[in-house]
Amino acid sequence: MRRVDPGDGFESWREAARGLLAEGVPPGEVIWEAGPQTSLFDSPASSPGKPLRGTVPPAFLELARLVACHRDPRRWSILYRLLWRILQPDGRRLLELASDPDLAQARTMEKNVRREIHKMHAFVRFRKTGEDESGRERFVAWFEPEHFIVEAAAPFFRKRFANMDWSIFTPHGCVHWLGGVAKSSPGVESDPCDDRDAMEAVWRTYYRSIFNPARLKLKAMSAEMPKRYWKNLPEAELIEELGRASGSRVDSMLATPGRVPRGLPRNAYLESLHRLADPE
Repeated sequence: MRRVDPGDGFESWREAARGLLAEGVPPGEVIWEAGPQTSLFDSPASSPGKPLRGTVPPAFLELARLVACHRDPRRWSILYRLLWRILQPDGRRLLELASDPDLAQARTMEKNVRREIHKMHAFVRFRKTGEDESGRERFVAWFEPEHFIVEAAAPFFRKRFANMDWSIFTPHGCVHWLGGVAKSSPGVESDPCDDRDAMEAVWRTYYRSIFNPARLKLKAMSAEMPKRYWKNLPEAELIEELGRASGSRVDSMLATPGRVPRGLPRNAYLESLHRLADPE
């Protein structure tokens, strides 16, 4: 058996996988595990294998980049088995076999990672901490993802909040956008943004303003926004309060007479068009 350290992400795993393929080491002889390279389980391959070469489909690389973000330690062995099988003479159509056990596991991991990236985009809440000498605003946020998605999710924030400096801290790595330059740093164990300021009041005010009691569906909301995220969302503190009051607010809305819509303002150009359409 060969114990191989996959590193901390897709790129390091790919380099390790390339070396194994060049030696012809089959998946059954590899243990993907971080740590020293010598152990009771380490031994040379049982027999020299034939190096595997070939073009890897872009669809597999896209799949592997996302699966590599999953927290399941089995992801590395699943990806290497898929890669090994794809490079076999009859493996080109493997990614089309939805019933294949390895591919099914990888697709499930991919789906989980995509969903977690979506949740990070939706539930990160920035807090303003100040401004630099040029007046550029500085914001920070804390998020607790289930998977290692921080790097994959970061481009969304760089594009959307390009005109301000910000940092997103998580247990699985941190990303920073400072002066238009992207940087990364190791994860932190707890929220370093303890100074809750007026930014959270803004979020709560916004949530109150868009809350529609007639459309409140707590079960559906919990499915889309699981409760594990609530502790880091300023507006989540209002959910129970607004939920309790939703019944009376709906009754009040129904009892309020509808307003007569205002007529269209006079417009000479529109009136001329109406005359052309209906000369009489």
